[in-house]
Amino acid sequence: MDSNITPHQFSITREDRAYSHQHPAFVLWFTGLSGSGKSTIANAVEKALFEKGMHTYSLDGDNIRGGINKGLGFSEADRTENLRRIAEVAKLFVDAGIITLAAFISPTHKDRAQVRNIIGETDFFEIYVDTPLHICEQRDPKGLYKKARAGEIKNFTGIDAPYEAPLQPDLILKTEEEPVPELVKKVLTFVQSLIEKK
Repeated sequence: MDSNITPHQFSITREDRAYSHQHPAFVLWFTGLSGSGKSTIANAVEKALFEKGMHTYSLDGDNIRGGINKGLGFSEADRTENLRRIAEVAKLFVDAGIITLAAFISPTHKDRAQVRNIIGETDFFEIYVDTPLHICEQRDPKGLYKKARAGEIKNFTGIDAPYEAPLQPDLILKTEEEPVPELVKKVLTFVQSLIEKK
């Protein structure tokens, strides 16, 4: 079937969109345990970027698993497919000239490597929200750790499924040590450095 697919050559290029938006596009991939603060930080960063007039969009479990990945469960295979689809969506957003913030546990080196490979080395930036398990359990905003400890949820990352911390993330955020506003400033400084380089 793939041999019958011929990509259409569109008139508007990624470079045209970057020129129109007055900034490059890339993916900020926030990884960390459930309850680490990924979505909270990503949301605050997006708000700050949006207020600066930048074109942005956030991807997280709520807007992905409720739609394009609605039929996927939480087996290892389904989690890998979940992230593969997210990476493909993020790649399209980057092509559209949009700074994309993706907040997903993405627990394994292998899955994050696949995401990086799909999006592209020069457009993928890994941000590790480094929050200890006991802090995440104290927060437990959705009550998931409690359910996992009670055996109501199986294969829950950090409890009965592993989380492999990034070995060389582009940025590390320690929520136990600094408040969210300070961490957001760090991400914004990092984003500005990316824009200047590109």
